[in-house]
Amino acid sequence: MLILAIILFGMIAGAAAQLLLGKPARGIDWPLAFGAGLIGSFVGGLLISLLAGDGVDLKPSGLIGSILGAVIVTAGWLWFKRRGATAQ
Repeated sequence: MLILAIILFGMIAGAAAQLLLGKPARGIDWPLAFGAGLIGSFVGGLLISLLAGDGVDLKPSGLIGSILGAVIVTAGWLWFKRRGATAQ
């Protein structure tokens, strides 16, 4: 059950990241939301939780870190995608 909650929160964090960066005209890219949410939640959430001294407990610092991590991963992916499209 915890795994499903982590996956669901990761998708929500990834979708929130896309909305914070500006919603694409065609809607939310769910595969990107899934990937960015999971990677961002793991890296950002874990890093911020450990820096705040909360450990691996579910605290607000980890939730905020998860969304910030997803924003960074999403912004990086969109930048990389735009850079590749203009290079061709």
